Amino acid sequence: MNNTITQNITWFKACRTQDVPANGGVCVKYKDDQIALFHFTRRDEWYASQNMCPHRMQMALSRGMIGTQQGEPKVACPFHKKTFSLVTGECLSGDECSIKTYPVKVEHDYVYVGITADENMEDMMV
Repeated sequence: MNNTITQNITWFKACRTQDVPANGGVCVKYKDDQIALFHFTRRDEWYASQNMCPHRMQMALSRGMIGTQQGEPKVACPFHKKTFSLVTGECLSGDECSIKTYPVKVEHDYVYVGITADENMEDMMV
């Protein structure tokens, strides 16, 4: 027997594809929460994470530098230079903090971010 857990995902229209700078990020709001949205133009890949850097609780990740580390897409906080995987959310700088990541899809030139139904955005402050 195979037990599979599925999540209910709500997709919200975050922005138009043209609203996100090439190889950069923007901050979008979902209800009262801030989400950092990134477009790796060279790879044509999209990623989303919480905007708050857990190191000093600053809303800054959308302004961070993006790149890769051993093929893993990452963002570096513009203030503290802590780097986080945009796939798993783990801190790649060796710290125990992590960030929340979200699924992203693009349809008809619009970017959508997926939020799970049971998600509590306040739990992002890990």
